[in-house]
Amino acid sequence: MKLWLILIVLSLLAYFMVRRSLKDVTNTPIWLCWLVLMLPAFIWTAWTFAFGTEQPLPLAIFLFPLIICPILYGWLVQRGKPAKATTTTTQEQPNTTMAKSVQKPSPPRLIDRQEEATLRNCFPWNIYYLQNIDNRPQAIFCRGKLKTIPEKAYAEIKNNIEQAFGDRFFLIFQESFRGKPFFALVPNPQAQKELRQDNNFALAIGMFLLTLATATLAGASIGEVSPEEISDNLNLLVPGLAYSLPLMLILGVRELCNYFTANHYQIRTSLPYFIPFPSFFFDNFSLGTLGAFTQKKSPIPNRQALFDVAILGSICSFILTVVILIWGLSLSTVTTLEDSTEFSFAAFDPRMSLLLSLLAKFSLGNPLQAGMGVELHPLAAAGCIGLLFTTINLMPIGQLDGGHIAHAVFGQRTAIAIGQITRILALLFALVHPYFWIWAIVLWFIPLIDQPALNDVTQLNNWRDALGLLALALFVIAILPLPGTVAGWLSM
Repeated sequence: MKLWLILIVLSLLAYFMVRRSLKDVTNTPIWLCWLVLMLPAFIWTAWTFAFGTEQPLPLAIFLFPLIICPILYGWLVQRGKPAKATTTTTQEQPNTTMAKSVQKPSPPRLIDRQEEATLRNCFPWNIYYLQNIDNRPQAIFCRGKLKTIPEKAYAEIKNNIEQAFGDRFFLIFQESFRGKPFFALVPNPQAQKELRQDNNFALAIGMFLLTLATATLAGASIGEVSPEEISDNLNLLVPGLAYSLPLMLILGVRELCNYFTANHYQIRTSLPYFIPFPSFFFDNFSLGTLGAFTQKKSPIPNRQALFDVAILGSICSFILTVVILIWGLSLSTVTTLEDSTEFSFAAFDPRMSLLLSLLAKFSLGNPLQAGMGVELHPLAAAGCIGLLFTTINLMPIGQLDGGHIAHAVFGQRTAIAIGQITRILALLFALVHPYFWIWAIVLWFIPLIDQPALNDVTQLNNWRDALGLLALALFVIAILPLPGTVAGWLSM
């Protein structure tokens, strides 16, 4: 029953995401696209209920819908795209009063011809040789040839446009898929408006307290305390604080680092909001929270700002997670692994992660041998869940921190390819670890295209590139299971 509940929640989230992404894109019914996209999850769940978890999912049943459904989804989207309106000009026949030419009004433009001449003067020929201006209703695209370094070109042209048009436009500097830099002027919705911080402190504090409560209840359940016992004796909640407080600290450090770094670059962003997750969704295990998030409300100025906002929170939370894990594992005890396939903190197998295996062996030493697991202390359990959130957030996909890092280091085109490869590898990883299939499906709902920075052409310096590669390496060692060869070296 709990699996069906998770599937229903996942289906609702998928429907809203599909409706949002396909709005005004295709005439194909949204429900049909959603059904095709969710069909693999429905098939796999039906197999599990029909044959149980003891009988593994056949490879054909796993791969066939996984290959066919994305192809069918793309075909439905393309088939339903509205045809571009074609305009034909008709010439009036001489001496004919019946024939009339119907001319469609030209679409509105962002600037008139006089302003277009002013715009051309904003592009010095020795900085950016302007060849074409495409004045569209949504944006103005300026294409030409770059004559100097991207950083200098963006700074000078941005200054010229601000002098000519004030704060009327955002200036975006981006590379096309052919690798040619171009400029785009997008209307600034904040122009002539008073900028104000609309953060809801009461909502942020309320969600924090509610998440602290659900996480504390989840921590108390690690000690196998029932809700009925807690209602009779609230003192039983105190051990749950050893789980909830460090977990909230890990999540809070990441989001606060993102918040203050964004403010440093004058990027308007919301306060951190924590997401509670009540324990009634699971019988024997609950995270207590689904993480925390901040929402950016203004454009990111350049790739350096995009990188710094993403990397600082990720690295700080990762270091804090490792410290909490080492401390918590030193308070844990070694136990015999059970044959049950259910996840349990009472008999936890650290071999599901290379990093967890190394930390467990370092903290527990020789008692941790082959066939042995760990009975996690609540502090260690908080570290494991914190590592899970940090690892997922480091996945190089779309608007996750890992996606921002890949975008800043490699550029948007390469980051899209990396994200697609990560999606495919996640599905293959779910073959080995079935508990990962929910995350693998969720990754397909995250858009691959990250929002570009205003100056999306200027590259990072060498030490930021190296730090970005280090972050991706940390993601790899955290998500990969312990290889057999390394297990032999560690006697695990």
